Amino acid sequence: MCLGWTKDVEGRSPAIAHRETQREFVARGLLAREEAEQLVCMCMLTKCWPGWMRLWRKHGFRNARLSLALMLLMLFGPATCGGAVRMASAQAMDVVTLPQPLTESHYPVERALRQRRSLRDFAATALTLKEVSQLLWAAQGVTSPQGLRTTPSAGALYPLETYFVAGNVSGLAPGIYRYLPRAHRLVRVSQGDKRANLAAAALGQPSISKAPGVVVLTAVERRTTGKYGPRGIAYLEREAGHAAQNLLLQATALGLGGVPIGAFVDARVAAILGLPADARPLYLIPVGRPGPGDSASKPRSAR
Repeated sequence: MCLGWTKDVEGRSPAIAHRETQREFVARGLLAREEAEQLVCMCMLTKCWPGWMRLWRKHGFRNARLSLALMLLMLFGPATCGGAVRMASAQAMDVVTLPQPLTESHYPVERALRQRRSLRDFAATALTLKEVSQLLWAAQGVTSPQGLRTTPSAGALYPLETYFVAGNVSGLAPGIYRYLPRAHRLVRVSQGDKRANLAAAALGQPSISKAPGVVVLTAVERRTTGKYGPRGIAYLEREAGHAAQNLLLQATALGLGGVPIGAFVDARVAAILGLPADARPLYLIPVGRPGPGDSASKPRSAR
């Protein structure tokens, strides 16, 4: 099936139609900005079925949302695929809309700074979906109409991609989820409890398997190095530190705790998460309520 049209059924040029399709996917939370940009590039560079298949095999798309969008574009073109994606997404994709995060509280940031401690022993109590929502927003949430986030980013390029490995969360099935900051949603990329697998990839550290959930910060390096060259690697690693500290302070304010972990085998963590070839993991942060064996387990109130 050839996609080498000059005008679509609405009379738009391919470039305009592809760009409008990209905006629709992003606005509805069906694709992240980076994925939508990839989709548009593929539309513009490839005109026929064999080319699509070569790109698909070359890039090895693991993300079900992007694969679905690509397939629909191949079959229907940009004029009709938006509606088809919306209809199919409810059936084919596991999307979780998170509760709205709080942007004000009575818990002073000074108290969170004073009380924050690395927590490695966790109670067997489930996290709530509202707590997960607040933690992810603190790490990478959008805080302005322009898309600026809770953490600074060199050139506002935002190379970080945040994953949540759920094991014991009320209202959230065990699995690996990717956080979409603009839509404030989770998209499940893998089913089943993967905490033990993640702990094995992190040299057997028990805090990862005991915590009810693990936040994983990853980075797509080319988003930053494309502008800043090799120096961009240092920028994105610092950005991961910003996001981790935000998350840990927010956890403290919620009566939770966590510990940032950098000792792991990159390739094994990437395989567990199903990361694309151009992304790498930077931090594992198990989070939960303090257990009786941890010195940080003294009661804290977020009120």
